[in-house]
Amino acid sequence: MIRIFRRLHRTALLLALALASVPALAAPPTDGDINRLLSASRAQAMLDSMLPQIETMQRQQFEQVTQQRQLTPQQQEQLQRIQARTAQTLRQALSWQQLRPMYVDLYKQTFSKEDVLAMAEFYESSAGQSLLDKTPALMQNVMVAIQARMQPLFADLQKDLEAIVNEPTKK
Repeated sequence: MIRIFRRLHRTALLLALALASVPALAAPPTDGDINRLLSASRAQAMLDSMLPQIETMQRQQFEQVTQQRQLTPQQQEQLQRIQARTAQTLRQALSWQQLRPMYVDLYKQTFSKEDVLAMAEFYESSAGQSLLDKTPALMQNVMVAIQARMQPLFADLQKDLEAIVNEPTKK
């Protein structure tokens, strides 16, 4: 009788532990859950707004290459064709149509259903929308503040570099 009681007690304990671990095995989000979050967080609009910045960086890289060399008109034309093709490739590779499936997979790997739903609810709220509206201005302000903090450091660095360059060489 005692053995049966111990077995029942052990079984009840194992069952309790198994049930307690169910929340640890949280359900994965569905594609619909993730699409809701991506829509609420304006993921496509943020990606679309980054593309012109990436294209500008790419254009600047091409300009740096041309500034360092004397190119013939034929070489300039060829470089312009390469630049246009590169821009087209970037636009295609970074399009929402291409990246959305990657976003969905990464969100599935990273977040539980509960996480995704909570984030979607936040971004759908007025506070979440306000955050999204104000984030570009915040980032701009952060960049200005960082530049202001870095300026004295760069001034000191410039003085150090000038001292090294202007130092007479020892023979």
